[in-house]
Amino acid sequence: MDGQLDRRAELSEFLRTRRARLKPQDVGLRSFGRQRRVPGLRREELAQLAGVSVAYYTRLEQNVSAEVLDAIARALRLTDAEHEHLTHLAKPKQQRRRAGAPRGKQPVRIALLQLLESIEAVPAYVSGRRSEILAWNRMAAALFGDWGKLPAAERNWARLVFLNPDYRELFVDWEQKAYDMVSFLRMDAGRHPDDPRLSALVGELSVKSEEFRRLWATHDVKEKSYGVKRMRHPLVGDLTLSFETFRLVDDDEQAFVTYHAEPGSPSADGLRLLASWGTDAAASVPT
Repeated sequence: MDGQLDRRAELSEFLRTRRARLKPQDVGLRSFGRQRRVPGLRREELAQLAGVSVAYYTRLEQNVSAEVLDAIARALRLTDAEHEHLTHLAKPKQQRRRAGAPRGKQPVRIALLQLLESIEAVPAYVSGRRSEILAWNRMAAALFGDWGKLPAAERNWARLVFLNPDYRELFVDWEQKAYDMVSFLRMDAGRHPDDPRLSALVGELSVKSEEFRRLWATHDVKEKSYGVKRMRHPLVGDLTLSFETFRLVDDDEQAFVTYHAEPGSPSADGLRLLASWGTDAAASVPT
């Protein structure tokens, strides 16, 4: 891939895949008489639902109002994340860099680093753009492996999930984890279509992983928020952990992520064991 993603092509493919999810009868339309060659809504049907002309819809990527974007999002029954992604693709905004930060760098505030170190019983880390892992505490290393042993370029969730076979063993629901990672990257690509490092990452993963290529072609997007992950740790066995994602107020490209177990559960006992083993536990998860 070259230095950036083609925003117009991304917009066209995103809308095509969203239209393909719906049939005319799903949205109260009578199907046109001629035989359908592609699944889902046609452009003219979506235009009718959104209250715009077909010609206007086909020029969507050139200039479109927020009101029309909202109408299209409602017609396609987009999620909040999909609506935001559509807006980023159709009406890109000039991204601002933090003052004093070199291009491509994502510095973590000292106070956040201190907070990470102070959390002793809960795995926690800070992630940034392109799924990069920016900072972590001792418990995160015990749970996920010692990321400090990796070159900085390889401290990346997408790389680990798709290119490191040990993470297929660590995550019981690896397919869901893989889907989530691609959906996060798609969201990032909508915000930063001119990011050459993101484009290079997508290109590398597309070449090296058939699963990544298949998932990338779905154009699905989502934001990381909260949920439950099941893991199979080489030292403590099965763990069921809840994760929470906290976006930073002063830099919404960075997120503070924590994992915790239900009090009194076997998973809580497992985390306590990991905490007691410390660096020995970190060394047990290959990275």
